Amino acid sequence: MIEDFLRWLHVVGATVLLGTGAGIAFFMVMAARTRDPKAIANVAAIVVIADLVFTATAVVAQPVTGWMLALRVGWPLVHGWLAWAQVLYVLVGLCWLPVVFIQIRLRDLAAGAAARGEPLPAAFDRIYRIWFALGIPAFAGVLAILWLMISRPPL
Repeated sequence: MIEDFLRWLHVVGATVLLGTGAGIAFFMVMAARTRDPKAIANVAAIVVIADLVFTATAVVAQPVTGWMLALRVGWPLVHGWLAWAQVLYVLVGLCWLPVVFIQIRLRDLAAGAAARGEPLPAAFDRIYRIWFALGIPAFAGVLAILWLMISRPPL
């Protein structure tokens, strides 16, 4: 019974991470493509809130529910697929943390340009490329973790 509840919480957390990550990426990319500072500032403001409310909550819940489930079921935390999932989780986190601050900076740069009636500054494009580049391994890492969780291969 408790294992089922922990598994459910863990799957919900994984779903939130994947869904929120994909949604945030989609909306930021679509907003940035407009080159409209006001639109980008508005979307980025929502993205920052969504990342803090949904993604950050799931980021904390995932290891807690995962470790509790592993201990309850008897899976070793430092061997096989579970060890690889944890390594990937740390790597994804190392990509995600700067992304949070980059999104705040993108929002502020776009809002400043909109307030002044100016186009986006060159700094926006430079850090947007970093944001985009960090998103690729982070998203791939989340997909790989989900595959490991589902298939539990004998590694």
